[in-house]
Amino acid sequence: MAVREAATTFHPKIRCVSVSPEISHPARPLRLGAQRRPLVMGVLNVTPDSFSDGGRWLDPGAAVERGIRMEAEGADLIDVGGESTRPGAAPVPVQEELRRTIPVIAGLVRAVRIPLSIDTSKAEVARRAIEAGASLVNDVTALRGDPDMGKVAARGRVPIILMHMRGIPRTMQRRPRYGDVVQEVAAFLLRAAEGAQAAGIARSRILLDPGLGFGKTLAHNLALLRGLPSFIQMGFPIVVGPSRKSFIGAVLQTDVGDRLAGTLACVAHAQRCGAHIVRVHDVQPAVQLLRMLAAIDSVRAPNRSHPLNLQP
Repeated sequence: MAVREAATTFHPKIRCVSVSPEISHPARPLRLGAQRRPLVMGVLNVTPDSFSDGGRWLDPGAAVERGIRMEAEGADLIDVGGESTRPGAAPVPVQEELRRTIPVIAGLVRAVRIPLSIDTSKAEVARRAIEAGASLVNDVTALRGDPDMGKVAARGRVPIILMHMRGIPRTMQRRPRYGDVVQEVAAFLLRAAEGAQAAGIARSRILLDPGLGFGKTLAHNLALLRGLPSFIQMGFPIVVGPSRKSFIGAVLQTDVGDRLAGTLACVAHAQRCGAHIVRVHDVQPAVQLLRMLAAIDSVRAPNRSHPLNLQP
């Protein structure tokens, strides 16, 4: 099944709110409509301790170059994160997260034409990133990490991704338990969406992410992937982030540097289920996979009114 039309289309002229005269760039539009494939969100971690690429893009210049390369490889948007959310990760002070992310966003907004996302749970980081030109906030705590996050996103008039996570990164993998993981995660996300709307965020600017790998066992992650159609039916754009996750390593018995094939299998499944955004480290392979699937889907199905006769 091809990616179906999203339930929402983001405003074509979303602009940031200017709080400081120092940095102010218009946010680039993020459009989700009748697309033939999910949008590809490239992961750009400017951290020393992320689980798969920690330390590679700490230098702002190197990070900007990486973002430029992602755009050339076909990324539809870039997600910049300054705090690791790997299992067991410790929180990062606001000023340090700002130091890591804002120069990169400010550099990228002048270097690429695609929208930028800020991966943060801190309202101040989100506010400064929006001022610098970020078009989207990706909050792994679904507004629970900072009581001001909803107001910042609402005032900035930018879309926000609300993700499910059991606990916090430091503790989320300590014996996570669910009765029905798909039902419980879906219910949480609907409540989070209601809370976001209560904070002033327009329904048309809310995206939901079931949070693969965030407080889930191998069985939970596989169940969530299997249950993606249930999330699509909730009426919000759905983001899926399987890239290099440990559950892929558990299935394939591979380390973090050898999980591309497993990641692409998850991306293909997400496309078939109707996901709207896939979040990946390896942009070019994901883009090529999705383009190939879209090409296959574009061909009219053959007439099968006459079954093949395979008798000799």
